[in-house]
Amino acid sequence: MNKLWYLSQISIFEEMSREEIREIDQLDTIHHFNWIAKNTLIQTPESTREGFYFVKEGKLRLYKLNDSGKQFTLGILTRGNIFGELNSFAFGTRGVYIETMESSLLCSMSEPQFERLMINRPQLALKFLKALSDRLKEREDQLEQLALHGLRKRMLHLLSTLSAKFGVIQDGYALIDLPLSHQEIANMLGASREAVSSVMSMLAKEGVVKTSRLSVQLAVSILEENIPRNSTQ
Repeated sequence: MNKLWYLSQISIFEEMSREEIREIDQLDTIHHFNWIAKNTLIQTPESTREGFYFVKEGKLRLYKLNDSGKQFTLGILTRGNIFGELNSFAFGTRGVYIETMESSLLCSMSEPQFERLMINRPQLALKFLKALSDRLKEREDQLEQLALHGLRKRMLHLLSTLSAKFGVIQDGYALIDLPLSHQEIANMLGASREAVSSVMSMLAKEGVVKTSRLSVQLAVSILEENIPRNSTQ
């Protein structure tokens, strides 16, 4: 494993020179884990992970359970994203389930290590604050959609958000690079699979989406309606 290469791919380090990254790596402030298999629960509400964790490869899903036991997805983390809890800094992941959506690689940093890094590299503190702000905004948008809109509008907003993050544009559609079953979409929306399948069928007839097994494509025109163009870059 080329640890320097992985560090250079983590978003908070992206503006640092290779020499600066090498200096951090030699301080041994970051612990690297082995591959974690797909569908592995790496955190539950009863076992919150302390410290900061960085996604080097793969995808993680953050979710909660409602009173009836249905899953509601709070976010999806991919390469370069951060999660974890410290006394002085938190990303809002305490009390949630975190599960790998595919085989994933993580690395971590303890609170004393993090504090030393922030003292030595104050420019990183600003990047942490920006990442935290983006995470909170995304959470607010999800809760607003859940509270104010019907299932069709919530689904279009969700698919637009996923397309902006994980979409590959092909012939006027954004192919979402995630395995998306109707049940998984239902989990993300706090809805039933049957209701999601019904709305998805209508959207497909209208040409808004194209679907196949575990695959969803969203019309670019709908993506641009829901997500500003500069947010998809």
